[in-house]
Amino acid sequence: MKKYFEMFICFFKIGTFTIGGGYAMLPLIEKEVVDKKNWIERQEYLDMLALAQSSPGPVAVNTSVFVGYKVAGIPGVITTTLGSVLPSFLIILIVASIFVGIKDSLIVERIFKGIRPAVVALIAVPVINMSKSAKINRKSIIIPIAVALIVAFAKVTPVIIIIIAAISGILYKKAKVGGTK
Repeated sequence: MKKYFEMFICFFKIGTFTIGGGYAMLPLIEKEVVDKKNWIERQEYLDMLALAQSSPGPVAVNTSVFVGYKVAGIPGVITTTLGSVLPSFLIILIVASIFVGIKDSLIVERIFKGIRPAVVALIAVPVINMSKSAKINRKSIIIPIAVALIVAFAKVTPVIIIIIAAISGILYKKAKVGGTK
């Protein structure tokens, strides 16, 4: 029971103090579950993160599901998922009830404009960390840049990119293995 409480509090804390949504939560999840709690190894976290990003749904919730399952099975999934989504639900409920009366306030508008740069920074951190862990170098940097440009400007859905990348990876691996025989 203590383990579940600890998992719930860990993800509740992350969910409470993260502004900017799922990607902003990822560095905090990594710091807690990999660095502080040692529940999972860094490479395993990166694998979970890749799987969470390619799964339907919010990436932070998917990541909490995978971490919860790894640490404590189905009860862990329930615990970490509730911990990560409950703060947002409660905060949105409170804000929605108050926001109706202050939505046209200049101060509120300025607060949200001030938060935006911090959110961008929080989202940039996991991108930088993943690029380091993926061993991206000067030769391979062209791939993520090309994908970002294709998704942003050519309006190609990321699903197509993921499918192409998966097929390319399989073909590359077959060619590499076939070439060494």
